Amino acid sequence: MMGASGVLVAATILGWWSDRSLGPLFTLDLAAGTLSWLLSPLMLWRPVATTAVITVLAAVSPAVTPPATIGAFQVARRRRAPAAIAVAVAGVAAHAVQGAWRANGGMSYGWWLALVTIGYGALLGWGAWAQARAALIRSLQDRARRAEAEQGRRVAEARMLERRQIAREMHDVLAHRLSLLATFAGAMEYRPDSSPEKLSRAAGVVRDGVHQALEELREVISLLRDDDPPHTDGRHPQPVLADVPRLVEESREAGTEVLLREAVNEPADAPPSVARTAYRVIQEGLTNARKHAAGQPVQVALRGGPGTGLEIDVRNALTPERATPPGWSGGAGLVGLTERVHLAGGELDHQVIGGEFRLHASIPWPA
Repeated sequence: MMGASGVLVAATILGWWSDRSLGPLFTLDLAAGTLSWLLSPLMLWRPVATTAVITVLAAVSPAVTPPATIGAFQVARRRRAPAAIAVAVAGVAAHAVQGAWRANGGMSYGWWLALVTIGYGALLGWGAWAQARAALIRSLQDRARRAEAEQGRRVAEARMLERRQIAREMHDVLAHRLSLLATFAGAMEYRPDSSPEKLSRAAGVVRDGVHQALEELREVISLLRDDDPPHTDGRHPQPVLADVPRLVEESREAGTEVLLREAVNEPADAPPSVARTAYRVIQEGLTNARKHAAGQPVQVALRGGPGTGLEIDVRNALTPERATPPGWSGGAGLVGLTERVHLAGGELDHQVIGGEFRLHASIPWPA
């Protein structure tokens, strides 16, 4: 800014005095122009006050016109409209005083003042446009930063939801597997007189189950530590309705008497979320029966189809010494299962009726 102002001041002085004889006014123009040039850098910090001082100097010397107009533009670009208008009016008034006592090269005073007024008006418009453009750029930058922050928040929330889903899935799998291991281990403890073949088979099941449980636990810990966990359907395929008989057979092998009644239309076409939720409901029901009603038979009913939804009913009698199962009174498994069913759009109910624990779920299945 200081360089441009100095060049314009020098050009104005040369143009004004090139065909005139030097005199006292030349000294005045040189002093006023030099002072206004030295004051120009202050426009960056105090644009209104600096421009006001330079505008006063413009009333006595045409050499100050360039710094005065630069100052008017700076005020219009960086300050509000009232301050910019006041500076522009002051500039026109100062030049009106200047034109009244300094000849301006043959142009009539009225036309000259009109040109000065138009020039200051153009500076006002240019400064307002520059100010609006800068405000728009800042707004777009702020919007971009907010959008980036929002995107980061959404990614973090998505990762957290995915981790919760992984934890929920692994809880169901581990709880089911560990309950099976506890059943086999209990059989080995309370039936030491069993044949060596049965004891060896039970020990093999416990060994394999512990190995699988450790692998699954190691995997879920690594997934929860990862900043970008993969989907759980890579190493462990998500269960479907066709896996329910295998789940029931595992419980039967562990010594639980399970009666399964299936009446599902087109089970292979069940949406993944519906099939997975139904599987987890049955899995949790069998796990709770082994934990809190060991030795009691379990009835599992699964019926429904597209358009009608799925109905899951798991029932088991309670043992005499345990009239109310701990899992029914707020266990983490049933709490998480209730949340899972609600996320699938369904309803879950669990209660004790006539000495029997009943777990019932209704899950919508779009046609």
